[in-house]
Amino acid sequence: MSTYRVLIADDSAHAREAVNEILSGDASFEVVGLATSGEEAVAMTESLMPDLILMDIQMQGIGGLEATRQIKLRYPYVKIVIITVSDDASHLFEALKQGAQGYLLKNLSPSTWIEYLHAIMSDEAPLSRELATQILREFPLAAKSPEHHETLTNREREILNWVASGLTNKEIAAELHISDQTVKNHLKNILQKLHLENRVQLTRYAIEKGLVGRKPGLFTKLWKE
Repeated sequence: MSTYRVLIADDSAHAREAVNEILSGDASFEVVGLATSGEEAVAMTESLMPDLILMDIQMQGIGGLEATRQIKLRYPYVKIVIITVSDDASHLFEALKQGAQGYLLKNLSPSTWIEYLHAIMSDEAPLSRELATQILREFPLAAKSPEHHETLTNREREILNWVASGLTNKEIAAELHISDQTVKNHLKNILQKLHLENRVQLTRYAIEKGLVGRKPGLFTKLWKE
């Protein structure tokens, strides 16, 4: 079983303790550092080289967004999850633009945290409806000039559509009547062909290039209340 080295960055001692307590319930996560500011998070990333950073979006100094930008610029391998008390899609979308892989609300249950973080580390965490909608708004004209990517097979294009609509690997497997592992293998091929690293980048790329929304009912999951 893989063990992930985690850096927690939050200017609240109570929040750092609470997050640490959540992660202590799963042996897959080892907390290697506690940062109290964005500047500390950047410095500790260099010294500790964590696999995952849980970053508070609002901190003293440069704050979580700027810290995320600096860290991803220097250490693109590291996965960053924003932790916040607000699910304001505009703020969270800014975090994704700076390179974060996802976000967690502080009031979610510990089991939800653990499940989501495992999905993040295996590149299986879907985008929420709100964030997918924000991406659509960011690129409103993209669909008018679609590009064709001949390196993708028909099945890979189909899976790309479902990923961009926010489905998990398990949900995609059920839709296509294939195994979870087959979906994972297709995703690895898609990411390699498009020179991308994760689902966030894949979703943004697909929408920007007009490669989604070609199947009837594709965005049902995104838009249903």
